[in-house]
Amino acid sequence: MKKFFILLAKIIGGVAALIVLVVLSIFAVARFSDGPIGNGPPLEMVTAGPFKTGELQVGGDEPDWSFLKDYPIVQFQLLEPPRSRTTFIMETEGRIFIPSGYMNTPVGKIWKHWPMEAEKDGRALLRVDGKLYERTMVRIEEGEILNSVLAELSRKYAGGFPVSQENIDSGNLWIFELEPRKN
Repeated sequence: MKKFFILLAKIIGGVAALIVLVVLSIFAVARFSDGPIGNGPPLEMVTAGPFKTGELQVGGDEPDWSFLKDYPIVQFQLLEPPRSRTTFIMETEGRIFIPSGYMNTPVGKIWKHWPMEAEKDGRALLRVDGKLYERTMVRIEEGEILNSVLAELSRKYAGGFPVSQENIDSGNLWIFELEPRKN
């Protein structure tokens, strides 16, 4: 019986080691990939490498962002540090916004570094359908536009459950506008 438990412990230990190795491998591969490696859970939560592909959209008028109205997710990359991720996006009144929720939770405090990095240096690239758009991420905490942004966040991602200014005031929800980059 003792040999059985020793064998069982070795098997469980081996499986645990294999799981850790797979998870670490995913993180390592992601950091060297051309942007996020997955478009769905759980891989969309993994921070990835800088974009290597995509057609840079230069000059001209501001795009008509209405095509993003029903896009569930997009990819963006901060320039400093040069890492990319998958995220939600909201379009309202011809402007685009990215939310970062759960900022006050233990997981958010450990996992989410990009919002603080974006506040420090908001230069970013947005990648949609193989096209790259140079943007500046600007955190917004007040203003008339926020009502429309929160209504869109509620419609698109919260199943109609209301998202309020209180979420922003508490610091649990950060909203970034992706403004045109001024070079």
